[in-house]
Formats: sequence, structure tokens, C-alpha cells
Amino acid sequence: MRTRANGFLLDAFPLASILNHMVKYKDETLDRTFAALSDPTRRALLARLGEQDGLTVSELAAPFPVSLPAIMKHLDVLTDAGLIMREKTGRAVACRLTAQPMEQAMNWLNRYAQFWSHNFDRLAAFVEQETWPTQPPMPLNARQNDRASRSRAGSARRPKRSTPPGRKPRS
Repeated sequence: MRTRANGFLLDAFPLASILNHMVKYKDETLDRTFAALSDPTRRALLARLGEQDGLTVSELAAPFPVSLPAIMKHLDVLTDAGLIMREKTGRAVACRLTAQPMEQAMNWLNRYAQFWSHNFDRLAAFVEQETWPTQPPMPLNARQNDRASRSRAGSARRPKRSTPPGRKPRS
């Protein structure tokens, strides 16, 4: 399907390379890293490996209430993301953390952390400036006497004008 904008084809040759580059741009390493970290079970597996490196698959799976095949699938995702490395020794498979994908993710996050901290610092400096106009505080007795603001004066409650129950007005 060809799309038009202001009478021009968006997928015409000069624009196609720009559009395709924008659509196809991905940092696959970061995508896989964040996708792997999105699951709490996988984060818990990484935390266990952070505490004690070189645990076997069965040792890693022991505290989790899921099956060993489910843990194996989680480990496959972590391996594909490059966050862990598995080494087979005989029948035992040991897992170890690898740092490079996490370092790339931290570098990416730090760029945005610097951006936000810089903007928050600017906001704090702006708020702390003494150039704000100040109004003198209203005395307490003036606040009690002026319960309704001027804009709400028409909506202030009025006393009821009905007769007490059981009595009928005289005509």
C-alpha cells in the first residue's frame, strides 16, 4: 500500500531509505536485555547468580515454584540476551553472569538519568528563586468571616424557609 502525504508518496525513492531506516532502527542487544529483564523470575535468577556465581540449573531452580522445563526456558532467554553463560561439566550445567549486555543497558539508562537529573536541578533552581510574588497571609478572623469566596457567593447555603414539621402555615 502506498501512502500519500501532501500529494507526495511517502515510500518514494528519496524518502524510502529514510523511512525504512527509522522503522528498522533497533539496538537488538538492548532490546533482548530489557526483554529478558522484564520478567520477575528471570530477574530473581540473575539475583541468585549475583549472590553465588556458578550455580547449577537444578540449584537455581530449587527455590522457584515452577517446573524445571520452565526454568530452562527462562535460562534460554537469559542466554540469548547474553546475560548468562552456561558451561556443561559432565551432566551438570553451571550458569555464570556475563557483564557486557548489562553494562550497555546501564550506559543507556545513565544517559537518561543525567538528562532527568539535569532537568530536575534546573526545576529546583527555578522554584527556589526569590522572585515569586508573595501575598501577605490573611488574618485568621478574616478567614472565618469570609467563608465563601466572591466567585462562590451566589452558591452559599441559605437557611431553609420551611415551617417546622407538624405545623401548617396559616392562610
